[in-house]
Amino acid sequence: MLNRAAIAQRIPHQGSMCLLERVVAWDQGAIECTATSHNDGDNPLRAHGRLGIACGIEYAAQAMAVHGALCAESAGQAGETPRVGYLASVRSVDLHAQRLDDVAGALTVRAGRLMGDDNNIVYSFEIADGARLLLAGRATVVLDAAMAERVGMGNRT
Repeated sequence: MLNRAAIAQRIPHQGSMCLLERVVAWDQGAIECTATSHNDGDNPLRAHGRLGIACGIEYAAQAMAVHGALCAESAGQAGETPRVGYLASVRSVDLHAQRLDDVAGALTVRAGRLMGDDNNIVYSFEIADGARLLLAGRATVVLDAAMAERVGMGNRT
């Protein structure tokens, strides 16, 4: 549905830090994206020549950010400055691999909204290589940017 350029218009991450390649499906409850940037030698998340599996959390966070932007657009907020979200916590993270950069094919990145209100959203997420699950967990995103900045909470999503 959306290519990398359209994704970059909707999230704060630009250049090589925009990790997602395509949104293939989404609705109010979930999003599915694909990514190939895990094989890029200049991926900004690489350390010591490798891309560890925990970096998949950033892929999932970007999917959540795109999902939030698309939901806001569908609610008639297109053209408005998107609210900045912060990844406040991750829970129940299961790592089923050691690395992302040794996955030859495209990654499938899924995030599903479990619950939330106007300022806090809990998502489930998973990263897969075809039928092989690589990473799964839950994340809380805080959208009240002013509050999050005052308490020094989280990373931007």
